[in-house]
Amino acid sequence: MKLKKEYIFKSERLGFRNWSETDLTEFAKINADLEVMEHFPKPLTEKETSEFIDRLKKHYTKNGFNYFATEILESGELIGFIGLAFQDYKTDFTPAVDIGWRLKKSAWGKGYATEGAKKCLEFAFSELNLEKIISTCTEKNSKSENVMKKIGMEKIGEFKHPKLKEYPEYEKCICYGINKNVWQHRV
Repeated sequence: MKLKKEYIFKSERLGFRNWSETDLTEFAKINADLEVMEHFPKPLTEKETSEFIDRLKKHYTKNGFNYFATEILESGELIGFIGLAFQDYKTDFTPAVDIGWRLKKSAWGKGYATEGAKKCLEFAFSELNLEKIISTCTEKNSKSENVMKKIGMEKIGEFKHPKLKEYPEYEKCICYGINKNVWQHRV
């Protein structure tokens, strides 16, 4: 018997929920995958993943959103995260709410990131009543940049990420954004 999960919201194929301790093993595998983490300074250990889950849960309690644990509805399989996070590092476009995603390799190329990100934008603008969402990635992360374009975001600019100063090969990033009024006209 499959357990009925409590999702905060769903898209056609995906369910979005807060994190639980039972997600640690699977999420740690995703964060340890060198290909998944190609555009980050290093893969995460299980301890670092556990700390990340704790931060995400606290973020949800404080803000009502986070990088949601994302599952395939049909199977209940955790494929990673798609969601929203408040970012306050120092740039021209922060503080702001950012949309981001990280999916396991078996979920790549199936349109999950785009589908999930569109649903998260709908949640951000319709339920949370936010006015603007940004998204950032390293300048070489063309797959993430393509998702940003597919969900209607436009390039705002390039910047050196202040949290990546110790990693010069990852420091150069791009930022995309979308305003609620632009999103409403595209829906």
